[in-house]
Amino acid sequence: MVATWPKKHFAQEVITEIKAHAIGARHFFPDCTTVVDIGGQDSKVIALNEEGRVVNFQMNDKCAAGTGRFLEIMAATLGFRLEEFGPAALESETEVAINNMCTVFAESEVISMKNQGVQPRDIARGVHLSVVGRLVGMLNRVGCGRQVVFSGGVARNPCMVHLLQERLDDVQVVTPPAPDIVGAINAAIHAGRND
Repeated sequence: MVATWPKKHFAQEVITEIKAHAIGARHFFPDCTTVVDIGGQDSKVIALNEEGRVVNFQMNDKCAAGTGRFLEIMAATLGFRLEEFGPAALESETEVAINNMCTVFAESEVISMKNQGVQPRDIARGVHLSVVGRLVGMLNRVGCGRQVVFSGGVARNPCMVHLLQERLDDVQVVTPPAPDIVGAINAAIHAGRND
């Protein structure tokens, strides 16, 4: 026997990840017009108008470069647990350039630097700087308001928040509570509004 469920138990509308993060950012920070979301598999920069509607966005979804997975692999390569990686990078004041954003090539570059005696925390800072540089490029292409909401699991990394704030001078970088589930929370908010 096949169970039949009333239609009301199933989604009647699809909400994109982009829209979910836009709604979430505006829920926590009502005046924001820019959202940066870095999760495990992709990075997004989303521009919103004054009413909170998405007007432009850019995604890094072709490879792991600039994502949480990239940072996770680099942390393991350097011998850090993921939760140690950001704080270790913050301890360094040395700017080591990571020239490759491809995860495979960057990992080889990191191993080579480590074998040459470069301090792991200095390499860690270089890895973070390379990701932030990529983000700033995306922000420049999409447009950046005076306040950037940083969501996604990578927003829990203190070095990423610090370096992004440092590179964006006159822009305020803010993180919502539980930044790694902002999209999910706000898909639920959207569903509640339409129920």
